[in-house]
Amino acid sequence: MRAFLVVIDSVGIGGAPDADSYFNDGVPDPGANTLLHIAEACANGEAEDGRSGPLALPVLDGLGLGRAVELASGTLPPGLGAVPQGRWGAAPESSRGKDTPSGHWELAGLPVPWDWHYFPDEQPAFPQPLIDAVCEIAGTEGTLANCHGSGTVMLDRFGAEHIRSGWPICYTSADSVFQIAAHEAHFGLERLLDLCERMAPMLHEMKVGRVIARPFLGEEGAFKRTSNRHDYAIRPPEPILTNWAQEAGRTVHAVGKIGDIFSMEGIDHLHKGDDATLMGHLSSLVDNSEDDSLTFANFVEFDSLYGHRRDVSGYARALEWFDAELGRLLPRLREGDILVVTADHGNDPSWSGTDHTRERVPVLIAGAGTGALGQVAFADVAASVAAHLDVPARGPGRTFL
Repeated sequence: MRAFLVVIDSVGIGGAPDADSYFNDGVPDPGANTLLHIAEACANGEAEDGRSGPLALPVLDGLGLGRAVELASGTLPPGLGAVPQGRWGAAPESSRGKDTPSGHWELAGLPVPWDWHYFPDEQPAFPQPLIDAVCEIAGTEGTLANCHGSGTVMLDRFGAEHIRSGWPICYTSADSVFQIAAHEAHFGLERLLDLCERMAPMLHEMKVGRVIARPFLGEEGAFKRTSNRHDYAIRPPEPILTNWAQEAGRTVHAVGKIGDIFSMEGIDHLHKGDDATLMGHLSSLVDNSEDDSLTFANFVEFDSLYGHRRDVSGYARALEWFDAELGRLLPRLREGDILVVTADHGNDPSWSGTDHTRERVPVLIAGAGTGALGQVAFADVAASVAAHLDVPARGPGRTFL
């Protein structure tokens, strides 16, 4: 009897009740709906780059994805709406913010107990003591960017100057993050990681959620991020689902950036790579992981490659790829296993700006019968996984199984 908790990063389904408190490039988030708008673009022939036709998600839809979107936002996406063969519901987030740590902590049973610090959308974005600290640790006379921006745009704007000057590129977003980009060959990967690790305590003291190392390679006009990204996140202040399971003697596997998000709290084994590699890890764990174990996985490229870059076709391709791979995994679950698919926030590729969108998320369960869950809480996911594993749960969540 095992549990697999799979986060498809940023696959929101609209309808967040407090979306009017969140903005993207000055546009309020009510109306954002990542899944619905992708499905509508596909149905209208507006997502034809590398794929074609209506959005095809038979496995996710069979678990109840279309019905979850309808529950969250009142609209059934075109091409979806099959009679569900799994358990399905929708969840609004209670933590303030629409970022990765907030969503994942709450899914793991711990709503964020404070307000994150956000840097102002102005230039310079960072207080001078932070920049002075970066320069002292890096041994440089200055930094580049010092503003809000999309990571790929930062590389296009500052990558060549970074190589000429050796100065690190420091930027942020609407999330509570301090990001440093540097060229692996010209600046050095280990030097970048050391810089971010040493900056993290200062940022965490300010309640900035993550310091993110953003290494890249290539030359001017062809810069590309590498898979050596590393997040230095604030350690959760209370035990979370992974701790609960580990303390009860269960083996805990983290797939993707779960280890970074939780600062390795309660994690026995870490499996990393790009999303294709991560799917291989998840497939192997479905076949081979220990009885009573917990596998907690995140697939980030929906968010990092397609949501932030406002690439509707790419996002649709990624969803269809994941759906096909999930269809290969589900028949191999053992009797008594459950597999939960959910998300941490939205990132509507049709929306204004380049940041996350405040949305409800789907909660889809294979291996626990059929039927509607209705609206549930993020923290209920942790409580339900704990109940399935017969692990004592803490926090505000209540099991829906």
